[in-house]
Amino acid sequence: MSVATAPVSTPAANPDGAGAHDPPEVEIVVPVHNEVQTLAGSIGRLRGYLAESFPFSARITIADNGSTDGTWKVATALAADRREVRAIRLEAKGRGRALNAVWSGSDAKVLAYMDVDLSTGLSALLPLVAPLLSGHSDLAIGSRLARGARVTRGTKRELISRSYNAILHLALGTRFSDAQCGFKAIRADRARQLLPHVRDRAWFFDTELLVLAERAGLRIHEVPVDWVDDPDSRVDIVSTALADLRGVARLLADFRAGRPPARKPIGTGITFRRQVSTFAAIGVLSTLAYAALYLALRPVLSAQASNALALLLTAVANTAANRRFTFLVRGAAHTVRHQFQGLVVFALALALTASSLRLLQMIDSSPSRAVELAALIAASVLATVLRFALLRTWVFRSERAAPEVGS
Repeated sequence: MSVATAPVSTPAANPDGAGAHDPPEVEIVVPVHNEVQTLAGSIGRLRGYLAESFPFSARITIADNGSTDGTWKVATALAADRREVRAIRLEAKGRGRALNAVWSGSDAKVLAYMDVDLSTGLSALLPLVAPLLSGHSDLAIGSRLARGARVTRGTKRELISRSYNAILHLALGTRFSDAQCGFKAIRADRARQLLPHVRDRAWFFDTELLVLAERAGLRIHEVPVDWVDDPDSRVDIVSTALADLRGVARLLADFRAGRPPARKPIGTGITFRRQVSTFAAIGVLSTLAYAALYLALRPVLSAQASNALALLLTAVANTAANRRFTFLVRGAAHTVRHQFQGLVVFALALALTASSLRLLQMIDSSPSRAVELAALIAASVLATVLRFALLRTWVFRSERAAPEVGS
């Protein structure tokens, strides 16, 4: 196995090849450069947490960024000794380079990373990845600036961090609270969409990834973390801050030039307005079909039975049409699940329209067919709004392709 990003060497693998045929749910990357003193202890702590407190299958990947001490030797020893650990060596430095290399070739569902010093409390790892595995969110970040975070660090680092994030808010209009905390995760399908457009290979990688994700309309989940500053950190704060500011300036220039294009909607390549118009057209046809079926059934069935049967038949056809034309879902995969969820939505619509009939009968015990139909159509309009919201945010949410962020 090798990572298809040069220059990368073949990873050190464990002897039995464990995990080769069973992709983990989560891959945790630990980028390192000259960390011979701390690597073994940190990986041991991480392994202990995963074994005792983490309910998902996980792989730890040590990404050595061109270390010149004994870090690579320690990394290969850990990978050879532990079935859930592997090691990859890159000849060039750069946290972004390491993450891009490993994430691009990973077979896991969710891709995460953390700093080797484990400054962020490991108890935040499960809240970080759970919303991604469930499909609730697309990216997740540990935040030292969110309410509920507990942070121990010097005044200088605190000031620089808050100033940097304030600059991002003002210059790029970002909404996430902490761009540079070394504790993040992303769904693999979203990573495949975003990584080709992230140009930075160093510390600005995180910021660029988040900015592009936000512009693409992806959902970013924030987890308040417990974070203790590493007093032995060798990060040059000033040079890193200057590089980040140059990155912000580059993004501003790129955005002005239309690289990558501005926000595109979450969906399968069509705009929200187009989704609404297509859904509305299908809704009009469904309503006409519903009215025709109701009038055809009413002479032989009660009002409630006619309403239920007409609504059921049109709901199945409506779900199929919206699946194909509104949300552009192709193929037979998940058809049964979509129809089942569509029937749940149908049940809600049925409850709404049935309630309107009941209310009408309380007002007028013998309403005309025209009045019945008018009341049902009015209730159906409300049900349609509810239906669109549920189809878009629930039934077809996990099937919508990741928004493109480049041409």
